[in-house]
Amino acid sequence: MSLLEEKLFSSPICEAAKVVKSQGLYPYFRVLESDQDTEVVINGKKVLMFGSNAYLGLTNHPKVKEAAIHAIEKYGTGMAGSRYLNGTLDIHLALEHKIADFLGKDDAIIYSTGFQVNLGVVSCLTGREDYILWDEFDHASIIEGHRLSFSQKLKFKHNDMDSLEKRLQQCKPDKIKLIVVDGIFSMEGDIANLPEIVRLAKKYNASVMVDEAHGLGVLGRQGRGACDHFGLLPEVELIMGTFSKSLASIGGFIAGSQTLIDYIRHTSRSYIFSASNTPAATAAANAAFDIMVSEPERFEHLWKLTHYALQRFREMGFEIGHTSTPIIPLFIRDNDKTFFITKDLFENGIFVNPVVSPAVAPTDTLIRFSLMATHSFEQLDEALEKIQKSFRKAGVLN
Repeated sequence: MSLLEEKLFSSPICEAAKVVKSQGLYPYFRVLESDQDTEVVINGKKVLMFGSNAYLGLTNHPKVKEAAIHAIEKYGTGMAGSRYLNGTLDIHLALEHKIADFLGKDDAIIYSTGFQVNLGVVSCLTGREDYILWDEFDHASIIEGHRLSFSQKLKFKHNDMDSLEKRLQQCKPDKIKLIVVDGIFSMEGDIANLPEIVRLAKKYNASVMVDEAHGLGVLGRQGRGACDHFGLLPEVELIMGTFSKSLASIGGFIAGSQTLIDYIRHTSRSYIFSASNTPAATAAANAAFDIMVSEPERFEHLWKLTHYALQRFREMGFEIGHTSTPIIPLFIRDNDKTFFITKDLFENGIFVNPVVSPAVAPTDTLIRFSLMATHSFEQLDEALEKIQKSFRKAGVLN
């Protein structure tokens, strides 16, 4: 065994994984043998899926699949190059224009993944004497993006506007200050306090970038996201989103003014030096986008499910934090119990995602429960009943 292997084999992460595997509680990399729907098949077993980010339930929509197939027939399976060189298609440009118009921005550009958007955008916008201010619960892609920046990084407490203002006061008035936050926070399900963030940005001459990965298709008019939910689309300079959640594909985008997008287009390394989004993924996202806009009943049903689930979880005594969205954290605050409940629920036909340390503090562990517009109330009731039983069995609920 090499020195590298030796070191990693005995690392805390590997040791923790070995312990959980030895207990038969390892919950990761479960292999799906079916499509991504409200019911999936894993190891030949049917389970209800309450761990997906497909909020509008479009991954199986016939029009989405048909669009992907037609794109392959016309353009082939891959681009074999970056957008910068040989990898730009007319369907890339068409989708970019559609996104920009939808969000009321001058322009947008598509990346191969949402992670690459934040990695490439956050890292390229500010210089050594500038500042990036970020919420402590921001997505990992935002964190990796600011790590690559030479700017000064100032973390503020989660959704704490006093903390943000104190950080802004630390910044030199004549330097660029970029505030980067999630619109909906991916684990906690709560919404960023964008009205106050925008107010403070104006007060201290800062710019705002919002990650709408979990807001697109969930909040705002026709699913325009958290910024539109608060009527702040014109006030937010940069809006990021993904195709891998509500839009049933893979990829991501950044939208903003012509000046900002042109600069990003020529300086963002994860954009310039990555192969461009595949024809199938681009066409699928485009079709899903059209369905999101033209089928408001999906959006409405998702929110009926959400309001019902939030009320029921609270009535049953679950601790669900400040969520008000289809992402519902069920706090357990114990690593071992979180693993036990995840396995127990799976054995009883419910798929959920555990969130444990080191991703969160051991006292903040939770089950991430998420809804899709294609869930039925019967499926939701079944899940609620089984989750309540499992939490009681683990001693988390009375």
